[in-house]
Amino acid sequence: MDTDAFSQLLTLYMRRIRASASGVATEIGLSREAVNNWRNGLSLPNPKSRDKLIACARYLRLTELETNRLFSAAGFEPEFPLQAETTGGVPFAPCIDALFEQLRRLTPYPIVLLLSQAHWGQPPFRQELLARARALYGEPSVLHIQPPYSASTASSDYFAAIGRQCGFADITSDYDFEAALERRLLAGERLFCLVSRFEQGTPQLREMLAGILRSLSEMHCGRLHLLLCGGEALADLKYRSGDLSLLNIAQVSHWSELTLADLTLLAQRRWPERRFDQAMLGELLESCGGHPALAEEGLEWLVQFAALTPDSRQALHDLLSRSARLWQAFLPLADTDSSRERLRLRLDALDLGRASPYLADGELRRLFWNNLITIRGQGDSARLVWRCEIIRQTGRQVLDACVEG
Repeated sequence: MDTDAFSQLLTLYMRRIRASASGVATEIGLSREAVNNWRNGLSLPNPKSRDKLIACARYLRLTELETNRLFSAAGFEPEFPLQAETTGGVPFAPCIDALFEQLRRLTPYPIVLLLSQAHWGQPPFRQELLARARALYGEPSVLHIQPPYSASTASSDYFAAIGRQCGFADITSDYDFEAALERRLLAGERLFCLVSRFEQGTPQLREMLAGILRSLSEMHCGRLHLLLCGGEALADLKYRSGDLSLLNIAQVSHWSELTLADLTLLAQRRWPERRFDQAMLGELLESCGGHPALAEEGLEWLVQFAALTPDSRQALHDLLSRSARLWQAFLPLADTDSSRERLRLRLDALDLGRASPYLADGELRRLFWNNLITIRGQGDSARLVWRCEIIRQTGRQVLDACVEG
């Protein structure tokens, strides 16, 4: 762990948005003294307070890459493991192509919600998405909005921050922001707007932003292309709240499953001098079930092998089943006797029921958005299943540990 590097990064990110220690402390639930100790290099985040560092990254509006840097400096595993800073081909190119083709075909409202499960980011591979947008729309026509995380942000500050992200000066209100965006549309431009973590901020501010985007989309038909990105909270806004008309007219897409081609490309980008055996990568993909964090942990371990042997294959399975991320995801679902019994019954089942756009069962919903279960099949045959056998095995280990404890 490099205390100096962490303090320098934290200070840099705080200064960028003019965040105070007291402001950060209030948002993440720590004392101002604790945040000052981080910033002054006197201490590092406790491994048990990973959620505090996640909240800090969101409050500071860090990208996935910046979040990974901050976590690495704190001695933590990256939050978005497969999105390292690398060069090379574009992973998930078919998924990205499909998103922009979907936007192109949508009329009269080209609005897409991109939903992603845990450890993929919101959106995944943001820089690749923006690069594709710039190639299709032209760099000046691509806007990227990341709403402020703080629940205490005033309306004027909220829209001033969004305005700066769009290159608009002197934005002091929602009206100023709407007028500035409309001026560009009135000039005949076709704009693409990527909104990362749309669900951040207070409901009132979110509704104001949604209302502006909906109004401009209606008045300037086909000129404002919107890609709104998020996870469980955004899905709740779409299906459960039902009070944001912008989301009611939006089409939903889910980030695609990890394929062998994607995994191969990601491995090549991370270790360009290393040739990975395809059979070995296929074994990893089957073992991790496409879970991004498990795939990353497996790749880092497999880099030492030319091929898998029976012993190394078992060692890989043991490694993945001990993943801290899986334990962190399961433990909140095993905090009472009744919840442990429900989890045990689900772990014993191969089929967890029919998939639907919105999962009404809260525990199933948490399993899904924590990336422990996934959807197999399409249409009426789509079913909820465990992502892989290793995840089921880990779930049973968590239950056993809870009983022993």
